[in-house]
Amino acid sequence: MIFLKLIRNKKTIRNFRNFLFFERQCQTTKIPGRIALEKIRNIGISAHIDSGKTTLTERILFYTGRIAAMHEVKGKDNVGATMDSMELERQRGITIQSAATYTIWKNHNINIIDTPGHVDFTVEVERALRVLDGAVLVLCAVGGVQSQTLTVNRQMKRYEVPCLAFINKLDRLGADHKRVIGQLRSKLKHNASFIQLPIGLEKECEGIVDIVTNEAVYFDGKFGETIRKDEVPKDMRAEVESSRQELIEHLSNVDEKFGELYLEEKAISIDDIKSAIRRSCIKRLFTPVLVGTALKNKGVQPLLDSVLEYLPNPAEVKNIAIKGEKSGKEETIILNPERSDANPFVSLAFKLELGKFGQLTYLRCYQGTLKKGEVIHNIRTTKKVKVSRLVRLHSNNMEDVSEVFAGDIFALFGVDCASGDTFVTNPKLQLAMESIFVPDPVVSMSIEPANNKDRDNFSKAIARFTKEDPTFRFRYDTDNKECVASGMGELHLEIYAQRMEKEYNCPVKMGKPKVAFREILMRACNFDYLHKKQSGGSGQYGRVTGIVEPLSIDKNMILEFKDETVGTNVPKPMIPGIEKGFLHMCDKGAVSGHKISGICFRLLDGAHHIVDSSEYAFFLAAQGAMKEVFQEGLWQILEPIMSVEVVFPEEFQGIIMGQLVKRHGIITGTDGYDGWTTIYAEVPLNDMFGYAGEVRSCTQGKGEFSMEFIRYSPCSLELQEKLVKQYQIDNGLYVEDKKQKKKEQYSK
Repeated sequence: MIFLKLIRNKKTIRNFRNFLFFERQCQTTKIPGRIALEKIRNIGISAHIDSGKTTLTERILFYTGRIAAMHEVKGKDNVGATMDSMELERQRGITIQSAATYTIWKNHNINIIDTPGHVDFTVEVERALRVLDGAVLVLCAVGGVQSQTLTVNRQMKRYEVPCLAFINKLDRLGADHKRVIGQLRSKLKHNASFIQLPIGLEKECEGIVDIVTNEAVYFDGKFGETIRKDEVPKDMRAEVESSRQELIEHLSNVDEKFGELYLEEKAISIDDIKSAIRRSCIKRLFTPVLVGTALKNKGVQPLLDSVLEYLPNPAEVKNIAIKGEKSGKEETIILNPERSDANPFVSLAFKLELGKFGQLTYLRCYQGTLKKGEVIHNIRTTKKVKVSRLVRLHSNNMEDVSEVFAGDIFALFGVDCASGDTFVTNPKLQLAMESIFVPDPVVSMSIEPANNKDRDNFSKAIARFTKEDPTFRFRYDTDNKECVASGMGELHLEIYAQRMEKEYNCPVKMGKPKVAFREILMRACNFDYLHKKQSGGSGQYGRVTGIVEPLSIDKNMILEFKDETVGTNVPKPMIPGIEKGFLHMCDKGAVSGHKISGICFRLLDGAHHIVDSSEYAFFLAAQGAMKEVFQEGLWQILEPIMSVEVVFPEEFQGIIMGQLVKRHGIITGTDGYDGWTTIYAEVPLNDMFGYAGEVRSCTQGKGEFSMEFIRYSPCSLELQEKLVKQYQIDNGLYVEDKKQKKKEQYSK
């Protein structure tokens, strides 16, 4: 009976069919149990919203035999793409969580992570790129380089990830691959050149031309699975020759070995070009550009070949761990990627997820091997865990393995840790991997369960989501007596509200979005504060003297503490207490109640008592000093500024520009192509709420926009007065000026 129920479940049948299909594929390729290091690739698929990342990943899985049938992101069969396993992802047609899988192509094991495109889920891209060796940057042949493309490019640069560029959607009306490579060079500053050209565009897209091998590639069969190679079409030979010469010149500028061949005018072979592309791509000096259309099944197999040929294997990437971080004597160690147990095991936890069997922790193994039943140690918490189960991930499906090696991406169950923790088998090593960059939230909303009976489920959901996603924050505001959730945008918080209802049966009510403003000091302010308390027994005594001064504009997001004391007036063991007191007071400013940033606390002198002084006494003294600065200093409020990109038909340009100016936006640039206009602007986040509906309604549903945080800037005097007044009213500090009120009434 149980078996009959299982086989009636369509999802179970599909997963089982995919498993059998992949097993058959593995048997035909005859892959050994321990794959050689040079036959492994760890890649990510990254791009702007709706550039075709998930569709491309679906095609890769189909052509490599990982799945038996392809499904679309917004499919009519209600199945959805394999990598969009969450119900909300299939309903909305967007990727919310990064999903990991692995597959085999030409005897190579490829670990793939498909990442979201929305800036609201940018941390998913951050942690994926942190553990990957290479990436595929997908660009829309119509949209080109867009706002989130710039963000993804910055993230790749931060983690020094080599990449290939793939210009997708050549079948779309208005596709222009030459315009896209121009933007790749001008906007992203890539030394990029085509290694493929399309044979026709839009409806006439028939295949591609490989510039390196000088041959045409066609994709026959119902799903483009049959590759046919032929001569380059006659009408394209001049263009191919010109592009080949351009490719050679670009490579000769960045690769010394290839440059010598070019200058000496020696014969350049196909292998010479491929070797030069590989060397320069791994060093991030050159970006090879490929073309195709994933939806129409053209160009995917050559992209897979290029991943194997040009992106690095784990041995070609230098991974560094820090030794002795806790002792203060830091030393950088280069990890050995050899796939054997000759070196101690070192891995990094980069993602947490709650599965059916408890917490699922995604890890990347950087050194050594790990076998089922071994004990691993968390360097941060010093806790040890026995590995009872090792799994490899394929979207939301798991496949058990007995051991993992350096270069593998895998997952463990029942490991209590945080994202960015380092795990080792030998705790004496004291090695720690560099953690993941986590951006600060920019939007806050009050949140509470719609029904008081659901508070237990609400607490469970909040505990899980804040642990899984470091950009989703939760706190209880004691002043307003409400729970506040903070995230990267309205969509980010909306998705979590919907997940609470669907996964925990806990509908929630959300308040109006609140912007994360900041307070900064306009000019330096001196302080000299004595904290003295005597109430019988040991008392409290601490005196601090110094200056609080503003930092430069480029540092208006950070706080600095400088100990400039000389002598023993303030004992060194008391300094951490003063720093903690300063940071504690910066959590809530006195002007509007928002966080303080962009200031430096310079401790110049002080005094202590041989009996009554303690770290806590100096903690309170620092708080008192900051209260003095609050009263005497001149403060200004900063607001987050967003880089906004709006795409719409050109006939609506006047309306869109008027809307952005009305929202206090500054137009920074425009771009027009084939009847469509793109406007780039910088707009305060506080004025962007509700813009999504407005831009759709005034463009007949054709317009769309995206935005990302760029910096904090001073807000208008009018907004500052409004925020200060509201804060005073909320805290019972506001005193109404009756004379001013009478004047206003008389003037009306």
